[in-house]
Amino acid sequence: MDRAQKEKVVEELGQIFESSGVVVVAHYTGLTVAEMQDLRARAREVGGSVRVAKNRLAKIALEGKPCESMADLLTGMTVLTYSEDPVAAAKVAEDFAKENKKFEILGGAMGETALDRAGVEAVSKMPSREELIASIVGCIGAPASNIAGAIGAPASNIASILSTIEERAEAA
Repeated sequence: MDRAQKEKVVEELGQIFESSGVVVVAHYTGLTVAEMQDLRARAREVGGSVRVAKNRLAKIALEGKPCESMADLLTGMTVLTYSEDPVAAAKVAEDFAKENKKFEILGGAMGETALDRAGVEAVSKMPSREELIASIVGCIGAPASNIAGAIGAPASNIASILSTIEERAEAA
């Protein structure tokens, strides 16, 4: 890899570290190509990505970034799992680590906050952006349906009363 290629990789990694909601660092020694492809596919499904990069270049890219504190994790054969959604990459990494013992999560970063192994696990248990949006919409929609039901209830009560009166009038 020549100097221009290295500079390009450092720039790409810098953008990843700046724009990602969460970055998870893991060791992947012993994973097969098929297992790595599975990890990449899972990350892609949730809008995330997986990147293998030279630790030295990743450390250069981390300089001056909010998540610079995770540079200590970059030792050995490391892989970066990242996503804009602050939860998606952590969930993918955790699920994959549970199924594959060769994938060992070291930690990561969520914005300026450095995460250890337990921190990544805690982030993975948080609701995703889509789940939060769905619950907010549910909270907003519930009062509206209650109001509609309350407004419609008197009308149905009046209709049943009128129906009862009409039946009595016909019977008499």
